[in-house]
Amino acid sequence: MRLELTRKTDYAVRAMLALARSGDPMLTGARISELTGIPVRFVTQVMGHLVRAGLVDGVIGRSGGYRLNGNPATITVLAIVQAVEGDTRRRHCVLRGGPCNGASACEIHHVFSDAQDAFTGALSAWTLAAVAREEGD
Repeated sequence: MRLELTRKTDYAVRAMLALARSGDPMLTGARISELTGIPVRFVTQVMGHLVRAGLVDGVIGRSGGYRLNGNPATITVLAIVQAVEGDTRRRHCVLRGGPCNGASACEIHHVFSDAQDAFTGALSAWTLAAVAREEGD
């Protein structure tokens, strides 16, 4: 279980915040890069994850760009993290190095399971709108 997020996830959260805070209905990749400090070469990669997850619409063409696909008040930080990281619930045993499940759970399975529940619970409790407000204060 990893309790830190990757750079790609950091970029995804920053890009989503830029879209949520923008007065423009659509932002180009270059504008997202400008607003967030994400290197241009990574914007397309990160936005691709968000488009595939259905959190963002990507519009191709001269007047294209990216826009939120939904209300920021209903998009959770967990949804953004999972769009990039995949399922946040790791089923890997920290002691044995293999699968850890109810039938053959290790001695501290319940401790790490509780920690994972707290981690994902905190991520799902925060919406994009709430984070945008909090950081903007």
